[in-house]
Amino acid sequence: MENRFNLLALTPRMKTLHYSWIAFFITFVVWFNHAPLLTLIADSLGLTSQEIKTLLILNVALTIPARIIIGVVTDHFGPRKTYSFLLLFCSVPCIMFACADDFEQLAMARFLLGFIGAGFVVGIRLVSEWFPANQLGLAEGIYGGWGNFGSAAGAMVLPLLALWFGGDDGWRWAVGSTGVICFLYAFVFYFGVKDTPDGSTYFKPKSYKAMEVTSAGDFFLLIVMQIPLFLALGLLNWKLSPQQSDLLSEHVTQLIYLALVILFFVQVRSAYQVNKGVFKQKVAPVHRYSFKQVAILNVLYFATFGSELAVVSMLPLFYSETFELNMVYAGLLASSYAFMNLLSRPMGGWFSDKFGRKKSLMLLTVGLSLGYVAMAMITKEWPLLFAVLITMACSFFVQAGEGAVFSAVPLIKRRLTGQIAGMTGAYGNVGAVYYLTVLSFVNYQTFFWMVAVSSFIGLMMLFLFQEPEGTIAEILPSGKIELIRVE
Repeated sequence: MENRFNLLALTPRMKTLHYSWIAFFITFVVWFNHAPLLTLIADSLGLTSQEIKTLLILNVALTIPARIIIGVVTDHFGPRKTYSFLLLFCSVPCIMFACADDFEQLAMARFLLGFIGAGFVVGIRLVSEWFPANQLGLAEGIYGGWGNFGSAAGAMVLPLLALWFGGDDGWRWAVGSTGVICFLYAFVFYFGVKDTPDGSTYFKPKSYKAMEVTSAGDFFLLIVMQIPLFLALGLLNWKLSPQQSDLLSEHVTQLIYLALVILFFVQVRSAYQVNKGVFKQKVAPVHRYSFKQVAILNVLYFATFGSELAVVSMLPLFYSETFELNMVYAGLLASSYAFMNLLSRPMGGWFSDKFGRKKSLMLLTVGLSLGYVAMAMITKEWPLLFAVLITMACSFFVQAGEGAVFSAVPLIKRRLTGQIAGMTGAYGNVGAVYYLTVLSFVNYQTFFWMVAVSSFIGLMMLFLFQEPEGTIAEILPSGKIELIRVE
């Protein structure tokens, strides 16, 4: 394995990183390919304002459970097969969306496309297999930041592509082209990467029914951390109910609530079956890990990526209403928030490699808390340039914080990296659901204050976080223990 971090080197390690962030970039282009074309789509198919809002909800509805599922699948089958299959599978609903003739077809395709938002989880495990701990934060930051930029790139390119194709069906060709790219890249990825470097072992969990924990206390904390995930799904169900968007009937809505309750108890039962051994005897110290670490990272990603998704969704309207701008100009200014991903997330990861995971997370969380406090104070009397600079400064800390979170995720327990990344990633989407729900009841200033307070709660929890140090133990197929350095 090479020791220098050289992005331009054509080494297996760097090739794997580039294959990975391009795959993630494509997933984000496909996931949000409808957003910049909504006006054209609405005009073409005669959609109402309520139907447009419903499509936005459906686009994220499946991503929460999908990230959990894909995390499990990644740990079992490996990133190479999982990412390739995900790209291949999601190219189908993407083409379905481009060919849709009515709202119902659009809605079904958009719902299924929420699954592609889970692609992020796969690359986290893959990159962690190829990079040592002292380079992992930067590598994961590049993967996440450059890939996440796919949504901003799509917003800039897809309207131009639709205009180039022209006519009422221009948006269809633009959306469809992203599906074709997604389909083709599935094969490029499959034949271009390997799960691990030559001679390395790909460690798998002992069970795929539920996440392993190593103490009775951690078992109960695992159950507690499942609750917000199910509540978020219940909240999405409510948004689609007759009381909100009226996409689902009252009967179907009640059935979904019941199914979520049943599924929660099924999950609890599965978690107990996998972990009942911890109630009978203590796990050997060399094999223990603290689930508390996972819980803290979940909360931090709730505050960072959750707020990013929410703010990106509302920022154009915030600029438009606060400074009385037209939506095109407001949208361009708001894109500065997402544009920061290219540098912010890698810098957050690099900072973690250089100065430590805990110290970096604390500093960046302080920054994003203060950033949202500053955004809560923006009024129409402010100079527009100053407001944009405050927004970009806040977005730097938010996205750098995301990079710092996922510089720590792969250092907790190697064989569970996919499942841990899946849960932490899902918490980002949960955060977006909660934040956007609150926004529907309060004004912009209260919304920003609420995000700042939740970030401050994450900061308080960080005092309980333990800096990854020493080694983590995994068992080789031969039964021999391998120690993996995490510092």
